[in-house]
Amino acid sequence: MKSEHTMEKRIMAIAIVDAVKKLHPKVQKENPVMLLVYISAILVTGLYVISYFGLKDAPSGYTLFISIVLWFTVLFANFAEAIAEGRGKAQADSLRSSKKQVNANKIPSIEKANEIQVIPSTRLKKGDLVIVRAGEMIPLDGEVIEGVASVDESAITGESAPVIRESGGDRSAVTGSTSVISDHIIIRVTSEPGKGFLDQMIAMVEGANRQKTPNEKALEIFLVALTLVFILVTMSLYTYTHFIAADQGINNPVSVTTMVALLVCLAPTTIGALLSAIGIAGMSRLNRVNVLAMSGRAIEAAGDVDILMLDKTGTITFGNRQADDFIPVDGVQSYELAEAAQLSSLADETPEGRSIVILAKTKHQIRTEHIDTSKINFIPFSAKTRMSGVSMEGIEIRKGAAEAIKAYVVKNVGTFSRECGEVVEKIANKGGTPLVVAKGNQVLGVIYLKDIVKEGVKEKFADLRKMGVKTIMITGDNPKTAAAIAAEAGVDDFLAEATPEAKLELIREYQQKGHLVAMTGDGTNDAPALAQADVAVAMNTGTQAAKEAGNMVDLDSSPTKLIHIVQIGKQLLMTRGSLTTFSMANDLAKYFAIVPALFLGLYPQLSVLNIMGLHSPETAVLSAIIFNALVIIFLIPLALKGVKYREVSSQRLLSSNLFVYGLGGIVTPFICIKVIDIILSSIWY
Repeated sequence: MKSEHTMEKRIMAIAIVDAVKKLHPKVQKENPVMLLVYISAILVTGLYVISYFGLKDAPSGYTLFISIVLWFTVLFANFAEAIAEGRGKAQADSLRSSKKQVNANKIPSIEKANEIQVIPSTRLKKGDLVIVRAGEMIPLDGEVIEGVASVDESAITGESAPVIRESGGDRSAVTGSTSVISDHIIIRVTSEPGKGFLDQMIAMVEGANRQKTPNEKALEIFLVALTLVFILVTMSLYTYTHFIAADQGINNPVSVTTMVALLVCLAPTTIGALLSAIGIAGMSRLNRVNVLAMSGRAIEAAGDVDILMLDKTGTITFGNRQADDFIPVDGVQSYELAEAAQLSSLADETPEGRSIVILAKTKHQIRTEHIDTSKINFIPFSAKTRMSGVSMEGIEIRKGAAEAIKAYVVKNVGTFSRECGEVVEKIANKGGTPLVVAKGNQVLGVIYLKDIVKEGVKEKFADLRKMGVKTIMITGDNPKTAAAIAAEAGVDDFLAEATPEAKLELIREYQQKGHLVAMTGDGTNDAPALAQADVAVAMNTGTQAAKEAGNMVDLDSSPTKLIHIVQIGKQLLMTRGSLTTFSMANDLAKYFAIVPALFLGLYPQLSVLNIMGLHSPETAVLSAIIFNALVIIFLIPLALKGVKYREVSSQRLLSSNLFVYGLGGIVTPFICIKVIDIILSSIWY
């Protein structure tokens, strides 16, 4: 906790320095709205300087105060962006510290693995073969083409537990700067030096490659258009006051300094100052949950997603079927069935086998410590026989698929009862897997194996439904099994017996209807669907093809992360919308503070519009422009943290934001400007 606090203080200190550095014109031109404030600050500062030469536009003290506030407004906007970037840079520094230049054991081919050439990793090229042994670091991103090894990826994922990487399958990808803990592997390099996954990650986290999203660009264009309108309005008002004053034979009471202050207050400076910080902070939140977004557009699309396609295994269920119940048949006692099932599973190291042993212990308190395994002949599972079991002291116990056990019992002159067949069919219809247990030629009963739906998944899907997001479970199971699991998990729909072509077709079908689709994948066969999806999250443990097809990579390789990604995307859109609403609303309040005060010298009767009871035109203008600067600082924490995420529909969320931030944007300036006016009037006069 203390280190986090120290880090925050360090980021704040760096952000203050960076805020000053960002005063460079090349940086300021990137934000058109704040560029207006920047130019305004220069203009008013110039007016203050020339006031010493007798060319006074307004009282010198008043002009100086306005110029100082305008410069602080620019600095506050710079600070908002700098502190958002600072958090990303801190993450990048942490990643950079884990990136090391190492020597690589280059080999000409798998057959000549003993002909090692030790070279710096910087000299490796895409396609080169490298052998990495236990205790050595993987030099660059690659794909395992020979061997299997435990790999420490904690430098990237933050997880201390090592992972298995092996040739073939969907767990063959390895990342540069991770370490091999045991055994050895031969990898084919898939990236050039300096262009690996970790390099991309550092650049994205640091914000160097951040591009403005389409919605962000659209909002910026709207803000620029609004600013241009206010420039024309302000120029027109100044020209109008000049001619009216001349007609009345008096000096124009409205100064250029005051008109500049009016322009800055009416322009959408609040959201203009925070817009970049909101986007950077959204990316940072995603990075903190160990997801690397290849573009800001992907995060934004996640906020608009209304179709969520999730793999059943590992996302909705734990991935391994577990024993849920012992169902005896033909008058056999449940204890006898459990005991036989446990004996037949003692040598079964699969997750299913271990779950049978555990269920027998928890349900019937059957212990295995007293069993002399030296007298037991274990029969391993065989794909040919489709069963396993034990033989001991003339007793044979077998466990396996219903058809296999039926053939075994009949062969031994036994009977496969109708009751057992009905139990098997009932379990299959529920989406479970029935394993039949027999002792000799007698069927004892059935073990009910089922996919265990993860705790809390059903509630998460209900929350997504409230937001208007439809969930679709993707599985290779048959339709009956898929339907049973879908009902238990609470998903809206499912795709059974899914093939790569079926996934791709389903995504296209929804997109043609105007939906935005998100999905996860880790295999080469997922690549076509990932490339088609609007938000495609590839697993870090997956193949290179899957990573290249996706627009996000989950470093933890947790399929459930997709739900968090959608939430972060929606929070980003909620934050931008809420602060835009607040900004527009407080511009309206500032209008009532400044405009009546501007024309009191020409039209005294406008005093009735001074509904805030401000002390004088000068304090009114100063109070409004001070509030305009301070509100940016007070909104920075909200821009960085994001508005509170809620699982509600878009329509309800819009109504709520219009009320809370719209009303708040109107009321807050009235109160704050009045308080500042009281303070200024007590000091000024």
